[in-house]
Amino acid sequence: MTGLFARRHHRRHHRRDDSGIRRATFSNEAGIGSAAVAHSAVKTSRPITEGYVALLEPFIDTVVICTMTALTLIITGVWNQGYEGVQMTSAAFTQGGFEWFGWILTISVVLFAISTILGYAYYGQKAVGYLFGESPVAERVFQVVFLLATVLGATMSLGAVIDLSDSLLFFMSIPNLIGLYLLAPVVKRELAEYEADLKSGRIPKYRDSYAGSGD
Repeated sequence: MTGLFARRHHRRHHRRDDSGIRRATFSNEAGIGSAAVAHSAVKTSRPITEGYVALLEPFIDTVVICTMTALTLIITGVWNQGYEGVQMTSAAFTQGGFEWFGWILTISVVLFAISTILGYAYYGQKAVGYLFGESPVAERVFQVVFLLATVLGATMSLGAVIDLSDSLLFFMSIPNLIGLYLLAPVVKRELAEYEADLKSGRIPKYRDSYAGSGD
């Protein structure tokens, strides 16, 4: 929704502003392949169940949160008042009568930044470990490069950081989408087996088990 709104704004004012399109595309990293690294750490005999869990993430992140934020920006009219980034969201809620929201947003942004840095550090180290066989030297080199990139990113402008991250996410999506097409038959087979076992009763339903334990 934010992307479509940005496109309409571009056509109306005859200027290039496709940031909304990019934010809508990469808001939840769907199709990038990074979430699979986190979900692979789960111990389960049914990997297909993690796929169901992963489906909730884009829905909550994009359909719920991003849509609510976009509606707030549109209704309050701050989208064309010269604000950028998180300042726009803060101004929207402040104009709506929630002056205290700026503090909550600041804390949320700090926690989001920290969790993002830790998350991508984990993703990168796992990828390096897979490529170089859990080599301590390779992992140490990655950690140093990651820390330097974090410091460098903090000194760059917001637009440059966003452009760079969007480019890297796009390049990440290319091999991942190829892998999705190649592994589609495997996912289809796993899903069919899981649904068949679920219908036959070989996989207990938590609700039924909980109800039976109370009798």
